[in-house]
Amino acid sequence: MAEKRDYYEVLEVPKTATAEEIKKAYRKKAIQYHPDKNPGNKEAEEKFKEAAEAYEVLSDPQKRQRYDQFGFAGVGGAGGYGGGQGMSMEDIFSRFGDVWAGSGLSDIFEQMGFGFGGGSSRGGRRVRRGSDLRVKVKLTLEEIATGVEKKIKVKKLVPCPHCHGTGSEDGKTETCPSCHGTGRTVRTQRGIFGMMQVQEACPTCGGEGQIVKNKCHDCDGQGVKRDEEIISITIPAGMMDGMQLTVQGKGNAAPRGGVPGDLLVLIEEEPHAELVRDEGDLIYNLLLSVPTATLGGQVEIPTLTGKVKVPVAPGTQPGKVLRLRGKGLPVIDQYGRQYATGDLLINIGVYIPEQLSKDEKKMMEQFAESPNSRPGAADKKNFFKNLFK
Repeated sequence: MAEKRDYYEVLEVPKTATAEEIKKAYRKKAIQYHPDKNPGNKEAEEKFKEAAEAYEVLSDPQKRQRYDQFGFAGVGGAGGYGGGQGMSMEDIFSRFGDVWAGSGLSDIFEQMGFGFGGGSSRGGRRVRRGSDLRVKVKLTLEEIATGVEKKIKVKKLVPCPHCHGTGSEDGKTETCPSCHGTGRTVRTQRGIFGMMQVQEACPTCGGEGQIVKNKCHDCDGQGVKRDEEIISITIPAGMMDGMQLTVQGKGNAAPRGGVPGDLLVLIEEEPHAELVRDEGDLIYNLLLSVPTATLGGQVEIPTLTGKVKVPVAPGTQPGKVLRLRGKGLPVIDQYGRQYATGDLLINIGVYIPEQLSKDEKKMMEQFAESPNSRPGAADKKNFFKNLFK
């Protein structure tokens, strides 16, 4: 499998490019590698999809920010969680038709047979696309450590079960009398080169080329109804709070057999009762008693796979950090691949009792007379050096 290229490299723009510069760069690439301009050229088709994937991310301010910060992992990794490489050609045409709106070029390209007008160019008919859905999924640190499959119930538009998504009571559609099934009509307008004919989506059928006369009584001819669906989502290990996965085709159904939207899954990390996450590392704050810190011993430390016993050396000072290697979380690279595992860091603190019994107080007073109870110059230097390093 070929390694994914940087999105800025794909569109040949700098990382400081404005939204308008990114849009212009995508237009240029889309014209260059359009399938109608390169019939039968699989390499051109892949580059066309690659440009669509890059534009999908860089044209969205939130996705672009996550990509700039985390690379491919910030926008779903390289494992098929979104992007143009997983879209059909019809989906790309439908999703990015807005790129050409207002550019003064869309009508010219449509006349040339290039499908940039918000639908597939095949036959000129418009392919409708359902809207995306966004859901939040909460994950525990234990689930983030191993990856998890979640089943969630989503309220969404689904194909009407009565008419099977056709919008027709009897399942029949008729050729639109206005456009004769092409989905396009032609009008004449004055342009910079004089009078010219311009194609546009047929207003009678909405660009579909077909009309429904006997509308389904259950969905009023829309072909979709609101219902609930249980969707299974595979979430890889190492995800971080705020990351988003894209489950293609699991959004709202499109009217009358169009392309369904996507399900956008926003990751929310649930706080752990005892551990704090620092990217791949986990942090545990351990409070030792004075006797344990002085005499040493063993303490139990919580991990994501159960408690472990850790030895404490005699004379352990507050501020010391113990490290349990490999007891943290998976660390993923910009392509969404795990390349390391973080550690569990144990921050040592010492509890000083606020109240003492008479006997305890007497013991402490006796100990205070011992020279071992007072730090020397070297002890002070090493203590603060370790504390603030």
